[in-house]
Amino acid sequence: MTALHLKCQTLFDGTGLETRQQQTLVVENGLLSYVGPTATAPQPQPGDTQVDAGDNFVMPGLVDVHTHLAFGNAQSEEDIDLWTSDEFRALRGMFFAQHVLAAGVTSMVCPGDSGQLSIAVRNAITAGLFEGPRIAASSRVITNRQSLNDWFPSRVGAPEYFTAQLVTSRSDALAEIRKQAKDGVDLIKIAMDGTHRRPNGDIIAAFTADETREMVEEAHRLGCKVATHAYGREAVMYAARAGVDLVFHAFYMDDACIEALLDAGSILAPTMTFPQNTVDFCQPHDPAISTGYAGYCARTLEVGSAVLKRAKAAGVPFACGSDSGFAVTPYGEWHARELELLVTRLGFTPAEALYAATAVGARCMPRGETLGSLEAGKPADFLLLDGSPLHDIRILQDRSRLKAVYKAGQPVRMDRSPYNPKQVSDFNSLKWTDLYTRDRVAQLGKWAL
Repeated sequence: MTALHLKCQTLFDGTGLETRQQQTLVVENGLLSYVGPTATAPQPQPGDTQVDAGDNFVMPGLVDVHTHLAFGNAQSEEDIDLWTSDEFRALRGMFFAQHVLAAGVTSMVCPGDSGQLSIAVRNAITAGLFEGPRIAASSRVITNRQSLNDWFPSRVGAPEYFTAQLVTSRSDALAEIRKQAKDGVDLIKIAMDGTHRRPNGDIIAAFTADETREMVEEAHRLGCKVATHAYGREAVMYAARAGVDLVFHAFYMDDACIEALLDAGSILAPTMTFPQNTVDFCQPHDPAISTGYAGYCARTLEVGSAVLKRAKAAGVPFACGSDSGFAVTPYGEWHARELELLVTRLGFTPAEALYAATAVGARCMPRGETLGSLEAGKPADFLLLDGSPLHDIRILQDRSRLKAVYKAGQPVRMDRSPYNPKQVSDFNSLKWTDLYTRDRVAQLGKWAL
């Protein structure tokens, strides 16, 4: 079997925060057989491929721990759950998984999808039917009446084709966890809170502490990791004390929650990209503006940044998640923005942000100890960049600076197939964003007697 010998001047291998100079990677059968100084590297044999990366910065592939393959760049909850079949969602998800890989994300966690969508996409990629990232697959988010994903009126519920599984008892929750484990998920996603608040404004946890502990214990007993949506203090505390592996958001937690996260060894992925994009990119006609949602996102980022800085200083491990799958976070576009926000909002150094997006994120994947860093015996998943993200972390968002993506030692096709966004999502029936009374129309200057 022939080998690939890649020489690089600058290597960030993901084992720490330092770079190494004049290094060589040797890849055999998709695995790294040598990572070290070029001066002592094995000599290429006849038939081997030799690549000189030149001035390009070489680093592990990114790990995005929050991408929803079922959502389809959705503009609304109806886009997510109503307008498309599971079959169409699976085909669409497979298509967009390739866009994610071409953006430099070689591994991703899919926390909450309809049916067995991410399981099927994961298996198809593993079987070699399609090109795509390594995937940690889940199924429907476990939710109850106070959770985020039960977003329609109670008379609607959560039919089988929704991205959430509504549970109304402990036995329901445990039965769903056992079903998902049998179907082959890598992790269970629990929606620990939503928008239900107390009169003082505190977000109420959707499940009790005991219910949370039982669900997490059962998932772990069955060999699954557990991820949770948790914005509020109560939800983060219950999740951490139950020993969850991955906590999303946590913008409204407190210092006691930070201690609980440290005690549990939980990984925190705030996914600031979604609210930041909402603040930065929404146009005046977007409902996010008229409903005040963009303003809520701005306040959440300001409040959350303060406590997230304290979590970072205390030593809570951070991973990077983009919450891709919405219209404001389309697939293949904003996966690297979270690194920028770790730096600009939370005070990470660029090297710390790279480590979060590689080595720490890998811990959320199946067999995560084999991913996230470039070491002998590990899969050869790496990127070549024109320029150093240690000098400018935004380089990772510049498509022209991403020169190559390798997965298992093979170069990834970088060009992306075009698609019609109006036939992919945006199926909702919203026709107007204003109420056109005579006074309002006159105010707009479009009518007068």
